Amino acid sequence: MSRHHSSTRSNAGPTQRQLRVGEMLRHALFDVLSRGEIRDPDLEGISVTITQVKPSPDMRHATVFCEPLGGQKAKEVLSALNRHKGFIRGLMGKLIALKFTPELRFVEDTSFSEAEKIETLLKSARVARDLTDPDAPEEPDED
Repeated sequence: MSRHHSSTRSNAGPTQRQLRVGEMLRHALFDVLSRGEIRDPDLEGISVTITQVKPSPDMRHATVFCEPLGGQKAKEVLSALNRHKGFIRGLMGKLIALKFTPELRFVEDTSFSEAEKIETLLKSARVARDLTDPDAPEEPDED
């Protein structure tokens, strides 16, 4: 009896297990970060939003998408989180029920800034003109 290997799923997206584990890891990360046990000047007084955690198919690694509240000092915050990822991983290991706690890699979630760009574009005079009267004379762009 032959079984399909995970390589046949390469472009099928994450499995249900990956999604479930990712959500469990996201909640554990929230708990760890909200306690304030990480002592680093780059993280002091900064609230970090964990938007998504994507575990690898073998669950050994996880990419953590995060953004500091307000998007301020994102590079410094991400650098600090990546410096302390071993400590964070150790704290998470006590909170989750997995055989292995995945290696973490923190990256910036750019979806907030992309959404803001789209919002600005949608509010522009050019788009508003296109949405109102199609027979109105064209005005020069304000770019």
